[in-house]
Amino acid sequence: MDSSTALFDQLKAAEPFFLLAGPNVIESEEHILRMANHLKTISTKVGLPLVFKSSFDKANRTSSKSFRGPGMSEGLKILEKVKIAYDIPIVTDVHETIQCEPVGKVADIIQIPAFLCRQTDLLVAAAKTGKIINIKKGQFCAPSVMSNSAEKVRLAGNPNVMVCERGTMFGYSDLIVDPRNLEWMREANCPVVADITHSLQQPAGRKLDGGGVASGGLRELIPCIARTAVAVGVDGIFMEVHDDPLNAPVDGPTQWPLRHLEELLEELVAIAKVSKGKKPMSIDLTPFHE
Repeated sequence: MDSSTALFDQLKAAEPFFLLAGPNVIESEEHILRMANHLKTISTKVGLPLVFKSSFDKANRTSSKSFRGPGMSEGLKILEKVKIAYDIPIVTDVHETIQCEPVGKVADIIQIPAFLCRQTDLLVAAAKTGKIINIKKGQFCAPSVMSNSAEKVRLAGNPNVMVCERGTMFGYSDLIVDPRNLEWMREANCPVVADITHSLQQPAGRKLDGGGVASGGLRELIPCIARTAVAVGVDGIFMEVHDDPLNAPVDGPTQWPLRHLEELLEELVAIAKVSKGKKPMSIDLTPFHE
């Protein structure tokens, strides 16, 4: 069994769920290594398999002036150091087909951004690396679309695919999380992940002092969405975590404070353990007789 399939099987079997977590973007080598150390310590303590997440390039920022990260070459070197130093798998995202092969040499999970979830060439190129593919559902998509996206990966010869809910556009500058999607996305016949931080973005919803806009967010509702997701019985939780979210260069309003991570995860594990969300309830519609 190859390492990707072994990891995929481990994540599928995780009880009560697995965790994809880390800062939104690589800010520095020192920061990423420090965050990885904290996250591994906490996830081990609460008993959750961890995949460390951070992006080397945020290519879909609201403004061209926004911080994007160190770029692919330098970013992958930093992520590889995390992988070796703490013996944890890595998930990071790609935006172009040309990125897939080099990213696949470091990352254990290649993430497809929500805006690109239907981009066939990108899905196929990612699939051909042999790595696990995590596809985020587009904010503009019905949950049924994810079955087609997952099938594109499988038809390219890669059975190790996951789908991820991250909210649906609700008018301008807002997202809504529909818990029904977490059930309906199971039709993709693969693990379902809930992105509990990006789901609370308010895209282009924050005016900047110098003019222009940036993404806002509703950080205070992250526990609400997380509790809902684990009660429904998702296979994995995706969340962005930061030790200083007010000064995070990207998506600060929807990054969860590191100091509260252990407390939140302990509650989520407790909820998930008593929930029967992973098992559909059998509904008997025959007439009831006392």
